[in-house]
Amino acid sequence: MAFFKAIKITLVFTLISLKSLGQSQEIKTLNLNNSTLYEAILKIEKATNYTFYFENDWVNNVSVNENFSNTTIKDVLESILAETPLNYFIIDSKVILTKNSVVRDYLPENYFKVEEAVAKAPNEEEVAVLQKQYTSTNLNSNKNKVFYIGKENKNSSKKYFELSGVITDVKTLKPIENLSVFISGTSINSTTNNNGFYKIKVPKGYSVLETSSLSYGKTKKQIVVYGNGVLNFKLIEDTNALDEVVINSSKNENVKSVEVGVTSIDVKGIKNIPLVLGERDVLKVATTMPGIKTAGEGALGYSVRGGKVDQNLMLFDGAAIYNPSHFFGVFSAVNPFATGSVDIYKGSIPAEYGGKLSSVINISTKEINKKEFSGEGNIGPVTGNLMLEVPVVKEKAALLVGVRATYSDWVLKAAKNKNLQNSTASFYDALIKYEHKIDDKNTIQATGYFSNDRFSITSDSVFDYGNKLGSLKWNHVFNDKNSASLQLATSEYKFNIIYEGNFNRNFDFGYKINETQVKLKARYLHNKKHKFTYGLSSKLYAINPGEIRPIGPESIITKETVSKEKGLESALFLSDIFKVNDALSLDFGIRLSTFTALGKSSQNIYAANVPKSEESVIEVKQYNNNEFIKTYGGPEVRLSARYFLSPTSSIKASFNNTIQYSHLLSTNTTASPIDSWKLSDLNIEPQRAQQVSLGIFKNSENDVYEVSLEGYYKKMKNLLDFKVGANLLLNKTIETELLQGDGKAYGLEFLLKKKEGRLNGWLAYSYSRTLVKLDSEFLTNRVNNGAYFAANQDRPHDVNLVSNYKLTKRFSFSMNFNYQSGRPITYPVGKYIHNNTEHVLYSDRNKFRVPDYYRLDLGVNIEGNHKNQKLAHSFWNISVYNVLGRNNPYSVFFVNEDGQIKGYKSSIFSVPVPTITYNFKF
Repeated sequence: MAFFKAIKITLVFTLISLKSLGQSQEIKTLNLNNSTLYEAILKIEKATNYTFYFENDWVNNVSVNENFSNTTIKDVLESILAETPLNYFIIDSKVILTKNSVVRDYLPENYFKVEEAVAKAPNEEEVAVLQKQYTSTNLNSNKNKVFYIGKENKNSSKKYFELSGVITDVKTLKPIENLSVFISGTSINSTTNNNGFYKIKVPKGYSVLETSSLSYGKTKKQIVVYGNGVLNFKLIEDTNALDEVVINSSKNENVKSVEVGVTSIDVKGIKNIPLVLGERDVLKVATTMPGIKTAGEGALGYSVRGGKVDQNLMLFDGAAIYNPSHFFGVFSAVNPFATGSVDIYKGSIPAEYGGKLSSVINISTKEINKKEFSGEGNIGPVTGNLMLEVPVVKEKAALLVGVRATYSDWVLKAAKNKNLQNSTASFYDALIKYEHKIDDKNTIQATGYFSNDRFSITSDSVFDYGNKLGSLKWNHVFNDKNSASLQLATSEYKFNIIYEGNFNRNFDFGYKINETQVKLKARYLHNKKHKFTYGLSSKLYAINPGEIRPIGPESIITKETVSKEKGLESALFLSDIFKVNDALSLDFGIRLSTFTALGKSSQNIYAANVPKSEESVIEVKQYNNNEFIKTYGGPEVRLSARYFLSPTSSIKASFNNTIQYSHLLSTNTTASPIDSWKLSDLNIEPQRAQQVSLGIFKNSENDVYEVSLEGYYKKMKNLLDFKVGANLLLNKTIETELLQGDGKAYGLEFLLKKKEGRLNGWLAYSYSRTLVKLDSEFLTNRVNNGAYFAANQDRPHDVNLVSNYKLTKRFSFSMNFNYQSGRPITYPVGKYIHNNTEHVLYSDRNKFRVPDYYRLDLGVNIEGNHKNQKLAHSFWNISVYNVLGRNNPYSVFFVNEDGQIKGYKSSIFSVPVPTITYNFKF
């Protein structure tokens, strides 16, 4: 210790002696106009006896335009170096220039507190570990480069500075949004916004700036910060990161975000999950998360937090998609290779969305590679898929084209269900997207999509259904605080039934619904505390409820048409993310929506105090084209709050109310491709709901583990249901078959997720109930005596376990296990004789349940070699769907055979289904 003290005393005397050197020499006159800094230094050397020491590239591109008289060398240097990152130090007649840092001629405060300094400093072994971690994980080309930010000022006492910048993709040049940015070894963190912009406070001196995401892996940059500054950089997509099953990769994003009940699917992280027939399916993966279910295997649509399948607003690049399913619901109609992200809002629905009661499923296509030609695809047992990205104008414009088709009839032949064995089915879908970056402030995007399914359950009937949609979007940035987008979108869903059988009853029946929407959305970053989103939208519905036409001159079918329906839904919306303090943030939104049913139309007026029926019609009122029939609307409040319990845990709460003006007409227990839609009008009111949510979210310190528990309660009114035996097709008095009542849904959702490591995946559990009450003063309109009963989508228990074990870099094993309570059903419980005719007596509606559902899928994933220079990267997926051969019932039905009522159940896949799929990417 005495030795170190002696050295320090020597340093003190050395610095004191140095301080006496370099006394400033007075400069009489000095003209530095129109000079580079290099030329200015030469003039100073010529006018004085000082000699300068510096790097040439520091001074060549700096201009100087100043004159001096009767001043000192220090004053001259302070002035000409003020706007540069350069500092100076004078020793005798030598001037040493330094970049960013300061050479000090005094010892720092408390320098002689040896014990404290040594106690806090890392030892050599720790330094070596840190350096090794840095050099092994940095994915950028400048691995060991140190970035200097700002200019050190020895008179400054500031300990923290502000660092900002924009992070982009090195290939596409697109900004990378929702990228986690943080300082190693601290709790300081930030996230990039939609424009790739980040801002973060950084301690003075040396730090390591890290970024983290699934798509770009983890990167580190060494920085030395002396002042506020800007650091922009580009990242390379990390293809090896696709090996892990991860849903949401932003660091602590589930804890930091203000929204409750939001599920984000990172499409690139799902390739190893074993699914039926090896088809990668983002929406099927979504159903393994809490609160999102299907009505059953092979069923169309999704139930979110107890809602019906028609209560979800599903958007594809901003355009509504009505039937997102292929092949009886086995596959989704969304091309997985062209999909960039899927965000599902089941609790905190943003104010910009409306028109549906339960959720918003927002699907976005991927950002196109504008730098080079690339593609991705697969070949499976029933489908082939190919997606191409084609630059049109390098780094500015590009085209994405995706096509998928099936050759699936052999699967139907192998199914246990006899109806399916005698069936045929085919589907295809196609997508085209164009992106053009006009300049730094203007971009346009255009998307077109088409899907079609054609199947025949019996030899005399052919069913055909499909979606068409298109969207055109213009994004404009006004300045750093204001941006806006204008979008025009149109969607169409239609189906046809062609029957050609015996008894001269051949016919062609068709149905179509179309909607066209224009939406203007703007963002305003007022300050650090307030971020506003506002705008307006208007949507025009047009429905052709159905038309039946005879086929052939011998058909006895009479042509019949139901009048078309039109409606206009419009809204104004405003939301504000308000950061109250470091712990508490609020997201408040208001949506003022209105819906008007429009003519041309005929509306039935019914007598009061009697049930609606054809006999109770007292007037048929005629409305001219575009005449207002009935207007509904009201305010929709969206409020959520987040409070940090610690840097890695938070508690959140939300409230929102929603209004739905369109309704799905279906008497089936599960949705069908030939279900039709009906708009609110004079006799059908919109559905309304209110939901409250509360959740607690916790991540591990290293962000590897994530756990959450959410609860919700939802009240609904004017829910649409039907009388027993209702006739929905070509019914001109459809309101006489409908019932509207109240509903309630409540539940708990638990999620435990391991996001990294050899073994990763998640465990999801939901307990949920959905109850409906159809009460009326009229007995014929009352169900179960007006008491609450289980809705068709009520399945209390839902368990999903998804895991992936990475044996080596190329080999991994995956598993998917699902258990659900059986859905409700109405059983026959007896029979009776009336007028010498035997009738079946049924139980109360939905009093019983079909058997519980459970299924286990296993898969093996084999990666190709990881060489960079090869034609294509590939992997094989070998999986077995329903390994246990569970005969899960798709439906339960009853028939009268020889005077006895017998029950039967049918299933889609009652045996293990093996699959081998080849995937490639180039």
